Amino acid sequence: MNKKWSIDDIQNTWQLATKLHDGQKYGGANQGEHIEYINHIGSVVFEIMTAITMEDGMNSDLAIKCAILHDTIEDTNLSYDDILSRFGSAVANGVLALTKKENISGKREKMLDSLNRIKEQPKEIWAIKMADRISNLYAPPFYWTNEKKKEYLEEARLIHNELQAGNNYLGMRLANKITEYQKFID
Repeated sequence: MNKKWSIDDIQNTWQLATKLHDGQKYGGANQGEHIEYINHIGSVVFEIMTAITMEDGMNSDLAIKCAILHDTIEDTNLSYDDILSRFGSAVANGVLALTKKENISGKREKMLDSLNRIKEQPKEIWAIKMADRISNLYAPPFYWTNEKKKEYLEEARLIHNELQAGNNYLGMRLANKITEYQKFID
């Protein structure tokens, strides 16, 4: 069990992610509301830090760093090679697995490919994907249609079915969030 990490490393990783995501926003629940994207990153990290306390055997250093960086390849100019040189292969491979491949057509196909790559990684990466979806199952953005909400919920069920064995705590938490999210669908 590795419940240790360097706070200096985590602070430096957080500062990097904050710079990389600077200016990115997402829609809040209320009309016209836009939230700094780093809020989402923090939410995923909070889920992972809680999971570390709830479930034995997690490599907390790997889990926290990958949680902080989980959207950097997909949403910023940070590359796999940059992550590899700064953080090593375990973190770089974890973040890459959490990144959807743009050359695959179709949302479901992209998700299935990502889930398959995640399942080849340590369980910490499985946990991050569940934490990511948990964080996204609070109130949907104000501009989402009912159909988009239904698709997102169905995708959450797929993630749960594929990854719940990776972390019991987050698996149960994701199942509860899926149930609660249905209140947003007309």
